[in-house]
Amino acid sequence: MLQSSLFVVLGLVVGVLAGLLGIGGAIFVVPVLVYAFGWEQHMAQGTTLAMLVPPIGILAAWKYYQAGHADLKVAALLCAGFFIGGYFGGDFANRLSGEALRKIFGGIMLLISLKMIFWK
Repeated sequence: MLQSSLFVVLGLVVGVLAGLLGIGGAIFVVPVLVYAFGWEQHMAQGTTLAMLVPPIGILAAWKYYQAGHADLKVAALLCAGFFIGGYFGGDFANRLSGEALRKIFGGIMLLISLKMIFWK
């Protein structure tokens, strides 16, 4: 019961961050599942993808749309690419070891954060 409650709290916190920062949530959920809950990298990433399927940020996106900050045509095009890319990315990820996948995930997050901190 406690662990279930912690998952709900994690989802709530990540939902707020996703709505605030315009992210899908994996950048927060995956590390927490791996390091706080002791999950394997594949399970953390697969569960996070499954989490995003139903809501896909619909309520946060609606608030942005209401404020005039969402282009639905571009969103639909991105969605189409994401749909197909997700299939190939998931296939590739499952061919990698957990350690390789964790390093790729961390490396990409590091590169993005360095770019955002030090360059425009």
